Amino acid sequence: MKRNIIKKLVMAALFAAVIMLVTGYSAFRITGNGYIHLGDIFVYLAASFVPFPYGLAAAAVGAGLADLLVGSAIWIPGTFIIKALMALMFINNKKRVLCLRNVIAAVLAGLICTGGYYFYEAVIVGSLKVPLASIPFNLIQAGVSAAMYIIIALALDKINIKQKLERGFNFGDENF
Repeated sequence: MKRNIIKKLVMAALFAAVIMLVTGYSAFRITGNGYIHLGDIFVYLAASFVPFPYGLAAAAVGAGLADLLVGSAIWIPGTFIIKALMALMFINNKKRVLCLRNVIAAVLAGLICTGGYYFYEAVIVGSLKVPLASIPFNLIQAGVSAAMYIIIALALDKINIKQKLERGFNFGDENF
């Protein structure tokens, strides 16, 4: 039992670190403190691999730390909630990463991201008009993230990554 919880915690921590690094180092600033990035691909992957609530935590913590990394700390509360909601759309108990539910989840997550950041920015700036400028960029990010997630998920399914992780990778005599 403890080993299973530790495995979930380690996977969540690894995904959080990857989300933070990919989000922070692929960031392209668009408006004020807003930016587009490739980190959502790994938010989707984390939610597809790590069960609830660990996948949600990986998404929220990793993306929140990325906001801190790029100097956009004002976005951390919104990011924490938005990324957790995005991750909530995915299912991880299938034998494959990519299933119909996760394809639909990628679309829904993009809409949650776009709408969530619109409303959060509206609260921050005190205007419903100003955040309208960010919507096209958030939709581009959502579309690219969904497409890349699908491509990567297909590749991971091709090598049966979920089955390999479940039984442990075998490198010589050691079983990881």
